[in-house]
Amino acid sequence: MIAVLFARKDSIYKSFHQLDVYDKQRNARNYDGQAPVIAHPPCRAWGRLRYFAKPEKGERSLAIFAIRKIRENGGVLEHPKGSQLWKKAGLPAPGKRDKYGGFTLGINQNWFGHRAEKATLLYICGLEPQELPPIPFSLEYATHVCESRKADSRPSITKAERERTPEPFAKWLVDLANTINLKKGVKSC
Repeated sequence: MIAVLFARKDSIYKSFHQLDVYDKQRNARNYDGQAPVIAHPPCRAWGRLRYFAKPEKGERSLAIFAIRKIRENGGVLEHPKGSQLWKKAGLPAPGKRDKYGGFTLGINQNWFGHRAEKATLLYICGLEPQELPPIPFSLEYATHVCESRKADSRPSITKAERERTPEPFAKWLVDLANTINLKKGVKSC
């Protein structure tokens, strides 16, 4: 089993078999299992536009909860590049390791089929960098942007699309968590 924490109500993960998916209604703070974790905690309180965000009470602490679960069980946390979470939680910069064996990997979600580049940081615990599933890499120009800028005429994606995980990226994250399970001697999902 793999736990997916802080999924959208309409998450692609809900269509996958043998995943323990926690959306807002199910409340990921109730998760106390030992399975590897794929965590997508809300980022609006941590992102570049955090000064304009209106997070719900306690929302900021969800990312800290996710980090604790990932360090305990192994897994991966996904957040936008530029998230202040890395600084606040003492997460390692790309190319560095922390005392939990965790490391940070920077990716662009358009490598996994997202219409926007969507620069993303992943905090990973429970495996070595060379054990990662193959990462697709694309030099293709993203057709859309996450937010419009005067200097960029490409169309913006919707808020919902910014929050959704593309299916190929979700499958890659599940493969990553399955690799951690295999290291633990647990049958793959």
